[in-house]
Amino acid sequence: MFSEASHENFVPLLFDVPSRSFSSSSLLVLKNIKVQHFSQLLYVFDGRFSQLHTLIIDLINNVLSTDLIENKCFVLSCAWEISHYKELLLPLIYRMSNIEKLGLYLTIYVNDKFIDGNDLKKNIINRLPQLNVFTLDIRSLTFINNQIEKKRITNNFPGGLYQYVRFISLYDEYSFEHEFFIKISQLFPFMEKLSLINHQSQKHKQSYKSINDNYNSTIVKYNYLIALDIEEVHDDYIEEFLFNTKTYFHNNILIYINYKSLERVTHNFTRDVTRINCAKINEIFLFGKKNYSNSLRDYFSCAIIH
Repeated sequence: MFSEASHENFVPLLFDVPSRSFSSSSLLVLKNIKVQHFSQLLYVFDGRFSQLHTLIIDLINNVLSTDLIENKCFVLSCAWEISHYKELLLPLIYRMSNIEKLGLYLTIYVNDKFIDGNDLKKNIINRLPQLNVFTLDIRSLTFINNQIEKKRITNNFPGGLYQYVRFISLYDEYSFEHEFFIKISQLFPFMEKLSLINHQSQKHKQSYKSINDNYNSTIVKYNYLIALDIEEVHDDYIEEFLFNTKTYFHNNILIYINYKSLERVTHNFTRDVTRINCAKINEIFLFGKKNYSNSLRDYFSCAIIH
């Protein structure tokens, strides 16, 4: 059962009919196809569409199989979580050794390790020599029994360089220290958008202040940053980004921020240490208050204020 646009308007294909009775030697592309089970998808690959080279599938249920022929373009999305990533999904992808374009939009249950960039490079990219376009939204889902200790998840990163990452979203119940942002800027040097959620105060502000007084601190540099979302953060992180002694970024920054928090950190829009970075903001979305003071408009004289 295939559907062109929605689950309500199904277009039946009689897959129980032998392929010789229902086939096409000229069909090249099938797009926006929805199937209830992966087994139904396999009928497409039984030889009845011999010239098919592009297939875009939305998998409604998560019944997987290992029988899949080679294909040049394949896009798979699933409405539900799937499991057996290594046991079933990867072998299916390996059957498409000539694939050039691959898209995966999935939430996958994992037991002990999240599916990260290293995993994708090792298990997918390096295994498909003809692949030149890979788009994805893969989310790892795991059940953590020791949630209080949080032994499996930290805000530490292994070494490496992620040159193609443009958007970073960070959330934690533990504080992000200045050294963490140094690491982020080094691992993701071409990051353009950064979103942060953290309501815990930084624990090492005093030690950082002492170092800063001695002019030995490291300023975090975001050379390509154009958008910053710090609406849901402790004031310490607003200081982290707006203090020119802690952070450097270029002009024309878009920022999302809470009005009261911004007012506190800038000392009612009079503080000198935040003035330089605030002058680089050309558009600002304020949350929590709509009647803005004249001091705010003077402080952000070149910015569009929403």
